[in-house]
Amino acid sequence: MSAPLPPLRDVIERYELGAKKSLGQHFLLDLNMTRKIARTADIGSGDQVLEIGPGPGGLTRALLETGAHVTAIERDHRCIEALSEVAAFFDNKLAVIEADALTADETTFLAGKTPVKIVANLPYNISTELLIKWLKAGPALWSVMALMFQKEVADRILAAPGSKAYGRLSVIAQTTSVPSRAFNLPARAFTPPPKVDSSVVLFEQPREGFPALGALEKVTQAAFSQRRKMLRSSLKPIFGDKLSETLLSANIEETRRAEELSIDQFKKLALVIAE
Repeated sequence: MSAPLPPLRDVIERYELGAKKSLGQHFLLDLNMTRKIARTADIGSGDQVLEIGPGPGGLTRALLETGAHVTAIERDHRCIEALSEVAAFFDNKLAVIEADALTADETTFLAGKTPVKIVANLPYNISTELLIKWLKAGPALWSVMALMFQKEVADRILAAPGSKAYGRLSVIAQTTSVPSRAFNLPARAFTPPPKVDSSVVLFEQPREGFPALGALEKVTQAAFSQRRKMLRSSLKPIFGDKLSETLLSANIEETRRAEELSIDQFKKLALVIAE
């Protein structure tokens, strides 16, 4: 290893890495917290880890301390040189890819390394899009994910039928994985502090692609975009004249609303669309 790494605040000042609102950046500099995230995903020596938006490298350091190999996708060019210092310090167990995580094809630079563990303090403005992308990829890409979200988004991921937070994200996340809340972090833990608290959500047991996942997205989008309407109205554009017959075959009353349906019931409707 080379000379000791400087404190993260010094790195931010030296490379002028003030967080950009346009990139949804909120840096987590508390090493106790970043190490706790690494432990949440059970990161250990030799593990292959994918990190998104490492910024100045706070979480990256905690991941590399375990002996893992980390591939990091960073869109902000300002951070690349700072991360090169981290790579050198940890014997080049860090590979940094300058790219947009939303459009990047992870398989192109993770060849032979999958499935990986995905660990990230996600940029808030693209967190749900990234999550759905990875959930759809399933066990071909990842084995475990430990991801930071706004607490309100975490609530939606974990929500049960009948609750106000229950929605499209709940159904898709719980169909394709087993999510659980690891712990919450107050806004003051970040630099700069966001306006809301955050949660780390652990995703385990990625499931082989539900055969009608595209249809599941379609039916949940229709149902929850008009969540106060009865299903006989909200799902009419999808099923047309066959709506009553379809709901009856799935043992679902036409007068029910989206938040009253179980995940299994949504899956039954998706399978009908797929057929």
